[in-house]
Amino acid sequence: MIRKITFRGNYSLSPKLFRVDPVEYLNSHAMKVARFLFPFLAAPLAISAQEVSPSSGSMFTSQQTEFFESKIRPALIKHCYKCHAEEGDKVKGGLLLDTRASTQSGGDSGPAVVPFDLAQSLLITAIRYDDSSLEMPPKYKLDAEIIADFEKWIEMGAPDPRERRKSSGAPEEYTSTIDIEEGRKHWAYQVPAKPTTPTEFTENEWVRDPIDAFVRARQEEAGFDAPGEADARTILRRLHFDLVGLPPAAEELTRFISSYESDPDAAVAAVVDQLLETEQFGERWGRRWLDVARYGESSGKETNATFPHAWRYRDYVIDSFNEDKPFNQFITEQLAGDLLDAENKEDAAENIIATGFLALGTKGLNEQNARQFRFDLVDEQIDTTTQAFLGTTAACARCHDHKFDPIPMSDYYSLAGIFLSSDTLFGTAEALQNRKATELINLPASLAGGSASKSVGELIDLEMQVDMLQERLNELNVEARTARREGDNERATQIRQQTLGLRNRVGINRRILDSYGDSGNAIPVAMGMKDRPEPFDAQILIRGEEDNPTEARAPRGFLEVIETNDEEPITSKESGRLQMAHWITSPENPLTARVFVNRVWTWMFGEGIVRSVDNFGTTGEAPTHPELLDYLAVRFHELDWSVKDLVREIATSGTYRMSSEHNKVAFEKDPENMHLWRFNKRRLDAEAIRDATLAVSGELDPERPNGSLVSQAGDGFVGRNIQELQLNAPTDVRSVYLPIVRGLVPESLALFDFADPSLLSGKREITTVPSQALYMMNSDFVIQNAEAMARELAGELNLRGGPLVVEAFQRCYSRPPTAEEGRKTKAFIDRFLATAEESGIEQERARILALTSFCQSLISSAEFRYLN
Repeated sequence: MIRKITFRGNYSLSPKLFRVDPVEYLNSHAMKVARFLFPFLAAPLAISAQEVSPSSGSMFTSQQTEFFESKIRPALIKHCYKCHAEEGDKVKGGLLLDTRASTQSGGDSGPAVVPFDLAQSLLITAIRYDDSSLEMPPKYKLDAEIIADFEKWIEMGAPDPRERRKSSGAPEEYTSTIDIEEGRKHWAYQVPAKPTTPTEFTENEWVRDPIDAFVRARQEEAGFDAPGEADARTILRRLHFDLVGLPPAAEELTRFISSYESDPDAAVAAVVDQLLETEQFGERWGRRWLDVARYGESSGKETNATFPHAWRYRDYVIDSFNEDKPFNQFITEQLAGDLLDAENKEDAAENIIATGFLALGTKGLNEQNARQFRFDLVDEQIDTTTQAFLGTTAACARCHDHKFDPIPMSDYYSLAGIFLSSDTLFGTAEALQNRKATELINLPASLAGGSASKSVGELIDLEMQVDMLQERLNELNVEARTARREGDNERATQIRQQTLGLRNRVGINRRILDSYGDSGNAIPVAMGMKDRPEPFDAQILIRGEEDNPTEARAPRGFLEVIETNDEEPITSKESGRLQMAHWITSPENPLTARVFVNRVWTWMFGEGIVRSVDNFGTTGEAPTHPELLDYLAVRFHELDWSVKDLVREIATSGTYRMSSEHNKVAFEKDPENMHLWRFNKRRLDAEAIRDATLAVSGELDPERPNGSLVSQAGDGFVGRNIQELQLNAPTDVRSVYLPIVRGLVPESLALFDFADPSLLSGKREITTVPSQALYMMNSDFVIQNAEAMARELAGELNLRGGPLVVEAFQRCYSRPPTAEEGRKTKAFIDRFLATAEESGIEQERARILALTSFCQSLISSAEFRYLN
């Protein structure tokens, strides 16, 4: 059927946005969140029904209206209207103060008045003369009594009976004509049913399990011969890199080859079980999920403030994969962990840390318009949530109905209401370029870590510095005002430049002080979410413009096209995040299991069954093996959402053991390998290349570091301090523990197509460019590890000649050298030593240099970086 929804526009930004009984509204915390963008709100006012102003539709008490008319309107007319009214001499800074709507929406610098929030109200900043670049009136400061009246007015909610001037045009409206029922016919919105496993094949020796049966059926249907099987060495190397991201040791190769010859299936199953139980499994698969979660340790964008506590979410993800946490529970904790029951404080803290998933996104902290900032934050959360778990681009419906998928704007704003009814607590230091700082969530003392303790003396010194800086800042503000009054604008500008740095230092140091207890121990905190006291439904915004809302609102809810028939109602006291998590993880949700098993397939085969891994909509690609995709999705439910069991079934299949050998005939018929006629050769990702380099050199430190380099740096803004920390950082930890600062990803990762931490990424781009080869040839990291490998082979292992060469090849390539490679290696080393002797280089030193060059050549080769 055609669903048509029409909302007529209401341009008022007053509390009338919330259509509830005025007495109930003013007596509840809902009044606090009437301007739902602002976390720091004053206490509500208690009133009676008789006190409500009788004017039509008024949301203000008679006392509030009287206060405005007697105290605020006269002051605005006398001191502000000349420059900030439509009938004034000239409108300055795009700011009009002659209507409620224009006052709250503000001008070029942002909202002039934010009800209940003095800190976010730029009008207060201006009349207090807190900022030398923003002083009103510019020629004199208002009396303290008038300033106090404005402060009281804002604290009571900025009651303002002035209406917006009537527009001569008709109000804008939103109309959707999306056919939801027709949209549900798309394959991805059909609940998967377990298909019948094919049993009839012309060649069936290759088929071991249902996965193989579906793959082989598709091959035969397209006329492909059964592929061969990879050799034991290739299979073991494949398993190691896919499951733990590290190459197998030489002794593991020997054991595996021996057992594989007697019983291939048992040998593979044993190795898979062994690898799934290692800590490295969580590090490997956790890093893959961090791509999807767009994990980063700074806010990104222009301001780029550090997130010193983001590492807690990183560790939570790694631990979740190692514990084999059911994936439906994993989803629920990330979306609504703060709303779950817990047996103890540590479990509750883990659930809260999980919600860091929603707090980690990029943020435009220098956005002047707080309302715009809030909507942008929520948009990023909607985009990440729907793509990560549903493979759906719901954020495309922010400004209009989705152009391709059956998602109307009303559905987008139903989700927006859920996130708007929640507070996102991401921290950051208060500064001139960041007025969006929030508190963080305290954790039990038992979870302390990530930051070194400070002595009481250090804290006292820091507090004294803050006092001195603040005193100097106050002096500079006075000097700036004096210079401006005297007409010395150049001097005033110079002073203002000095104040900028001081403001930042004060904000950063105050945040650092707040991070420590009286004894000097760091207070454990986390980024995360919590529900607001009074949830509400969001209004649809015409064209997605925050100052162009419709009159009605979209009830908090989910995407209508995804119907599970077990949706839980969202009460007036709940944000709806927990109900949303349950809707996403419902066994009747057609997308969640499909999307994740497709991610797993992509991570293990290089290409997904659906190759557009983050888009299962109508513009995404159709599945190459639809029955296999549905089989895996249903099987995932049967396995109780166990990621390890799913990986085990795929890794032990015959499909996973296919050879990657090229077949000219098959290639001409299917160059993109859509029918899986061979295993996809693929380049290792950035972390695997770096970690493998450390592993073969013997330099890899398997221990998890305490926190992150960013947590050691603390709150602040990305600049030279972070760059210096990265240069001096330990180079022997696994790549998953390197600091991922947006805009400053380590070179060893960035060069090899590391995922952009500002964006969700289900599948990385793979490039081959000259800079990669140059890095392997010239970087200190590669050269140092090549030398460490040489010294270990020649020194600790005391290998010489042929055994040394064999060990080196086994480490790097999981195979011995060919006869020709052995001869060429010997000839290279002999030639190097002869040249070194002629140059007078000491023999042992020359030998190490020769072996270092040899080891570097192995590490720098394409074979090292590719998986067959």
